[in-house]
Parts: sequence; C-alpha cells; structure tokens
Amino acid sequence: MEFEVKEIKNKRIWEDFLEGVEEKTFLQSFNWGEFNEMMGDKIFRLGIYRGEELIATSLVIKVKAKRGVFLFVPHAPSIASAEEGGPITKCNVLKSLLEELKKIAKEERAAFIRIAPLWEKNRENTEIFKGLGFKEAPIHIHPELTWELDLTMSEEEILKRMRKTTRYLIRKTQKESDIKIIKSNNIEDIEKFNELYKATKERQHFTPFSLTYLRNEVLAFAKDEEISVFLGKYKDEIVSSGVFIFWKGIGFYHHGASSLKHPKVPVSYRLLWEAIKTAKERGCQKFNFWGIAPISEGFKSPSFKKHPWAGLTLFKMGFGGRSREYLKTQDFILSNKYWISYFIDKIRKIKRNL
Repeated sequence: MEFEVKEIKNKRIWEDFLEGVEEKTFLQSFNWGEFNEMMGDKIFRLGIYRGEELIATSLVIKVKAKRGVFLFVPHAPSIASAEEGGPITKCNVLKSLLEELKKIAKEERAAFIRIAPLWEKNRENTEIFKGLGFKEAPIHIHPELTWELDLTMSEEEILKRMRKTTRYLIRKTQKESDIKIIKSNNIEDIEKFNELYKATKERQHFTPFSLTYLRNEVLAFAKDEEISVFLGKYKDEIVSSGVFIFWKGIGFYHHGASSLKHPKVPVSYRLLWEAIKTAKERGCQKFNFWGIAPISEGFKSPSFKKHPWAGLTLFKMGFGGRSREYLKTQDFILSNKYWISYFIDKIRKIKRNL
C-alpha cells in the first residue's frame, strides 16, 4: 500500500499520535511549531498515512538565512512505535516525506533540505538516508548525542547511582539555608535567566539565543504548563538558572546559565536535582539533559578536553544515566546554492571547535 502525505492542522491529532512514539523530543511538539511561527518562520506539519492510518509525522520549518533558504526537519520523521522496527517502513516513510519536501522546496525556493533524525546511529539507518541521496551535513543544529536518565527508579536509587561527588554536593546544598530554588512560569522571569545567560555566554564563548527567542519559547509552552524557569539563589542573589520543558513523559534541560561569583557554593547541582524531582513528580519517565560532547574516546582524550562542552558534559553525567547517539544531520541538495551554506557552516563548526 502506498503512503500519502497530508498536512495536519488539528493539535489533538498531532499530539495524540506523538504519545505513541517512543523516540521523540519537544522539537516535534505542536507547541514547537507555534514557537517557530512566533519567530516569523513558515512551518508545515506533515502526516504520513498508510490508508487511513497515521504512521509518521514531521514538523518542517522554512529557514530564511542570509545565505539562502532551506527546509529543516528537527528530530523527525517520528514513526509510530509499532512501526519503528521495520527498515522497509522507515525507508518508505522517508521516501514519501522526501518527495513531499521536494515539492514544498520548489514552491518556497529552498536550496536544500536538512533533516536531523532522531534515529539511532547504526548502519541500517545510515544506509536508508544514503540510499535516498542524502549526505552528512557539515554542522548540526540540535543534539545528535544526548544524556538520558531513567526516572522510573525511586529518588534514593537515582541518588545512589550518581557520581559520588554529585551526590555529596546535592546533599550539602540541602543543608544550606541560604540556598533557595524557585520554580516559575512567569514570563518576566525569563529576563532574570537571560541576564545570567549573557554572563555565561561571555565566559564560555557560545552563540546565545536572543531574549525574544527565550520569551517566545516560554510563551509557546506555558499555555499548556509544559515549561518552567528555575532560579537558584544564594543569599537572595541568582547564581544559577535553567529552562526546563516537560512534554509527553520526558523532562528536558534545554537552557542553562550560571555565575562564578560563589564557586564553592554548588547551587547548580541543587537546581538540576530539583528539576529532575519535578519531572518525576509530573509523571515523567525520562529526563533528557540535552547535548553532550563526544565521549567515545574517553574523558582524558585531547579532543574531549578541548571541546567547549567538556565541563558541562561531566556535570550532566554526574547525575547518572546513559548516552544516546543518533544519526548525523543529513542534507539533501536541490541547488548549487547549497554549497554557499555548506562552506559557511564548515567555518562556523571550526570556529566553535565542535
């Protein structure tokens, strides 16, 4: 039976389908689509049907950059869990999606299609993309390697499996009356996060998201109570902060910021522990720490030590869990204009030491 691609407008149909998808992140949520529209981007919510049955979805974002236009599919296509095991189904889903994306790209004058699949990195999945004419992108936009914690265990078991130092620092902060963690859904508190975020950017030399971006993200998810800004205070001064999304049984550590003003007071450890407990209280079964540096060569390797996320990676891993590695971001070339973006992205990757 042939697959058919249709645009989905109904939020309930979209969200109910994703409930039954095993591998997913909020980047495919209905609200992430609304966030991108708030940012001025055109989006397409595509459903892949087999007859009347919806078996896969893909949020597609039209990206307009100075170097040109391209279509971006973050962490998708999302395939129903019952279908995931079949390489034939995966291939047909991707093939059907690609044909639809080519039509959209022609109408939108896009030079290429970029897909960041949330598919396990293995030979089978690599061959599916390669067989359809994709090539590895020169840079990734969203995490291809993440750290994930199982929340089905008890709090005591989670603590027990942490790195000894992490567990000690959490328990130490619980005895500190000067440390307070505030959970907020107030849009104004994202400005407090942003002040610390800007200071973190100066120290760690990364490219930050704008205040408009952060505000719109909170607005997009707040209406469904799926986002919180955590503020960590020491003696009433904010020294740590984070933005967390809680969606479809998964907690996500999406943004973080911290100050070095009180280096001996580990507020960040307490803040992240409180976020993990909040995710567990909300019924989440997983906690996703978002991106980490490559760890395959070991923590003492020169490549890991030089990576800009090395310290953050060790911090996240201290809470216990396991790594999840997905396919590299894939590009499908539609025009020679693609190579302008390719070389710009290559240079950016070198500059960022990623």
